[in-house]
Parts: sequence; C-alpha cells; structure tokens
Amino acid sequence: MRALILGGTADAGLLAAEIARAGLDAVYSYGGRTRTPADQPLPTRIGGFGGVSGLADYIRREGITHVIDATHPFAAEMSRHAVEACAQTATPLIALERAPWTRASGDNWTEVADVTAAVAALPEAPANVFLAIGRQHIAPFATKPQHTYTLRFVDLPEAPLPFAADVIVSRGPFTLPSELEMLRKRGIAWIVARNSGGDGARAKIDAARRLGLPVVMIARPKLPERRRVESVTEVMQWLGHSARLGA
Repeated sequence: MRALILGGTADAGLLAAEIARAGLDAVYSYGGRTRTPADQPLPTRIGGFGGVSGLADYIRREGITHVIDATHPFAAEMSRHAVEACAQTATPLIALERAPWTRASGDNWTEVADVTAAVAALPEAPANVFLAIGRQHIAPFATKPQHTYTLRFVDLPEAPLPFAADVIVSRGPFTLPSELEMLRKRGIAWIVARNSGGDGARAKIDAARRLGLPVVMIARPKLPERRRVESVTEVMQWLGHSARLGA
C-alpha cells in the first residue's frame, strides 16, 4: 500500500498524523498556494501535478495504490482531476470532506451559488465587509468599490490587490472570542463566506449570529460522484486500519 493525500486542510493534517502513527507508506501533497505550509509527519510534495494526465502519471510512477482527496471543499478543479486520474489508473479514491454548515436559529444568511452572485447580494450603500473567501476569488468585488473590505490570508499577497483593503495575515483555527473582537473592532456589517464546513473556520459564522450580522454564504461547487466520508476514522477503516485518534 502507498497512499497519496491531496491535502491542505486541517482534516488532511489529522489524517497524515494518523497514517504516520499507523506506519503506513504515504505521501502528502500541497497544491502550492500557501508559501509557508504546515509541516507534516509524512514525505511531502508541493505544487501541481500538471492536470489529469500529470496526476495519472504520478500515480503510476510512484506506485500509488490509494488516493485520499482531503482538499478544501472549494478546490473543485483538483477534486475533478483526482476523479478522472483515478478512473484512468483504476486507483481507489475516497474524499475526506467535512459536512457543510447548516443554518441555525438566529442566522441571517443569503445563500448564493457563486462569487458573482455574492457580489450582487451585497448592498449598494457603503458598508464594512469581511471577505472570508481566499485571495483567488476576490477580484469580482472590485465592481463594488464603495465598500470597505477586510481580508484575511495565511500569507501576505504577492501581487497588488484589485481594490484597497485591510489585510489580516493569520492562520486558523479561530475562536469565537477572537472573531467577535475582530468584527467589532473593524465595525464589520456584512460577511461573505464560503460554506467550508468544519470547526476550524466556523467561529466567524457563530460570531455573526451572536452579533446579528448578515452573511452571504456561497454554496459548494458541484463535484463528480465519488466515495465520500466525513472523518479520519472512516478513511483509516477504508485503508484497512483502525484509527487511534488521541492516542
């Protein structure tokens, strides 16, 4: 057995730790978007594969027997490539995908299909807006320059932003008290978020509920059918080993 983890999420890090504890042969792959990725207890590669054919070639060349897609729920291109490459190479594939957030009592959500719809959902009157969507998706918001935007990235942006913004450089997970403080300090009136799910990024959603702030919630992209689980334990069972989280 030799597994390939397509990672980049907190769940992928938990999986890597469990696979390392189990003594399995595996490689952890980062997409390369973050300049300072977290260290992993497994051999690590950084960068793209070169599309479907490149990933298929890597699977064959490296003797990969199992692929775990533990990428971000919005990393749609990589997930689609994994489905196609695994089909071409007859390699078993499983997706470790956290459950999406669901609306709770007190939430004031406007649910939209994509970033373009999220821009349209913002008010015309100037407002302080927290864009919690990653730097690859902010350009469309330049069409509403009347707003004062706050952005939060893991790294400082290398290229100029498409609009003036207050940039916070910080790596999660974030806590409810810290998110409440950040939103209050900056006078945030609107939040735009992707429905990433999980606990690591949930605090801003809980803080918005506490403060009665409207949230423009972007739905997850549609992905091809593939086997999907929500926990590291289920992945380890799929691999044929018992998970020992917390050991």
